[in-house]
Amino acid sequence: QEQLVESGGGLVQPGGSLRLSCAASGSIFRLYTMGWYRQAPGEQRELVATISSSGRTNYADSVKGRFTISRDNSKNTMYLQMNSLKPEDTAVYYCNAQGPFTSYWGQGTQVTVSS
Repeated sequence: QEQLVESGGGLVQPGGSLRLSCAASGSIFRLYTMGWYRQAPGEQRELVATISSSGRTNYADSVKGRFTISRDNSKNTMYLQMNSLKPEDTAVYYCNAQGPFTSYWGQGTQVTVSS
């Protein structure tokens, strides 16, 4: 069964950096557009960034210039490099893979930006 597992979250000070990873259980994910979403307490889940199977990327305006999404299809893994983190980036970050008929989600990893 296809599965996504996030890692790399944690507590970081404002201005700091973190790198999130999303490991996919099957090679089929290399065919899918994948993305990162986040959900803060009391807020709706929102798009952070997506990357197509060919590597085309898309970012939310709030993270442009600070976050970089990438993928390594040989490792079935997607990454989110987050720099210049702000308190408003605090949220649970979810990995997503969009297949032709099914949307897959990871369990989420907490990112907290606080001094």
